Amino acid sequence: MNKINSTKKTSKVGIVGGGVAGSTIALRLAEIGVEVVLFEEGASLVNGPPICHLHAGGNLYREISDQQCVDLLKQSIDTLRVFPHTANIRPTVIAVPKRDKGEPDALLSRLELLRNTYHSLIESDANNKVLGEPSDYFKLYDQDTLIELASRDFPSTPSSLDDWMIPVAKNLNLDEFKYPLVLVQEYGLSVFRIAATASLALSQMSHCKVLTTAKVNHLEQCESTSQWNVHYQQFDSTLGDWVTGYEHVDYLINACGYKTGTLDNLAKLPRERMVEFKAAYVTHWEHSQGTWPEVIFHGERGTPNGMAQLTPYPDGYFQLHGMTEDITLFPKGLVSSTAANAQPELSAPFIKKLTQHWQQDEVDLRSSRAINHMAQFIPEFSSATIGGKPLFGAQQIPGTDPSLRAVDISFDGINYARTEIVKASSALSAADAVVDKLKKLELITNDQHTSLELSFPITRSLTLEQVENFAEQLAEQRHYPSALARRVAF
Repeated sequence: MNKINSTKKTSKVGIVGGGVAGSTIALRLAEIGVEVVLFEEGASLVNGPPICHLHAGGNLYREISDQQCVDLLKQSIDTLRVFPHTANIRPTVIAVPKRDKGEPDALLSRLELLRNTYHSLIESDANNKVLGEPSDYFKLYDQDTLIELASRDFPSTPSSLDDWMIPVAKNLNLDEFKYPLVLVQEYGLSVFRIAATASLALSQMSHCKVLTTAKVNHLEQCESTSQWNVHYQQFDSTLGDWVTGYEHVDYLINACGYKTGTLDNLAKLPRERMVEFKAAYVTHWEHSQGTWPEVIFHGERGTPNGMAQLTPYPDGYFQLHGMTEDITLFPKGLVSSTAANAQPELSAPFIKKLTQHWQQDEVDLRSSRAINHMAQFIPEFSSATIGGKPLFGAQQIPGTDPSLRAVDISFDGINYARTEIVKASSALSAADAVVDKLKKLELITNDQHTSLELSFPITRSLTLEQVENFAEQLAEQRHYPSALARRVAF
């Protein structure tokens, strides 16, 4: 394997935070021979917000710019090329209820732009063809077509775009929607298979030291060399106590997720940002039939008619988002930094959810609300039951625009960067930006690799069976149904 050779034998990169961003950057650097030490406060990697969607085009979000959608498309394609076992390969259906003020036709110019962009990306590199044929990137369905599809039997295995629409056509009250409905090749992502991929690959890399249950509590930067001393406490299970340590690194990356401001404070490098607490709900629909796509019912965010999102998993499990303050969003769940504190301060009830546990009555109440919200559009879903504890976390959003979705990293001070991803598909672009920065600083020499795939030989050597088996173990350790870690078999 060709590697980047450090221009200094002691060159080392410290990454604080082992979420999607931190783990992806650690993989990127360790694969090419850069020495990395990864600090993660939790017991395992990638255990944060309720990731479930690849966002290959950003069509869930009507409010974001076309450029953000194109960026998300490109980032998602890269993600599928490097981490093929993390995706749930099934399309997404977008439906606009009659009660909503939006119009389906408003999406058409964006969809055409994305299809043309996808076609151009394939022409420039055939390996970018990971979302099927460009001609199948999206398809429109009028009501008459859906009525005809509703008369068909469920296929044992979906083999066409129309096959994917059959469960939708059979279960929706078709008179309650504006037309056309859109089927688009936006796939799912499994947070458990992302975590498994990162953990398995990094465990094979001699260039990366992974310190879990390690909390960074002090930073010092040498003025003459710009190097960082990273002080931390790590829980030693054999001693049953915390031990102290430090690492000396040439470059420091803040990948602390919603706690990014805490490390910025330690580094004395303030940054304006927001943090939003959100949750999704695990449900079980025993009587579901057919192999479902993901379904998005558009609605105005933060109102009682907020967007509803149905994300399918094997064995009748579905993850639900309802973009209302009674379901996925929370009153006072969006907070901002201040001039005196780079870390937005969530109130005590949110911190308790993040660090300890939810009250069972709130799990029951919000999960039931999510089921009822979905049953407005899929009446038979009213028979669904609570399938597990919520998937939840706090998401950072850099700056002051809460609609921002396509963003990756910012560089500040000397030899310091902070990841600022909002969507998981942005993690690879953040990693590439780090590599470019380290080249400019001459901490590493030029990258010898010519393709994404060749830059991740160890990561891509993992088999689906390896990833899925470990992902199921992680799901069970985190007290979620193992079905959430598995791919739908078709």
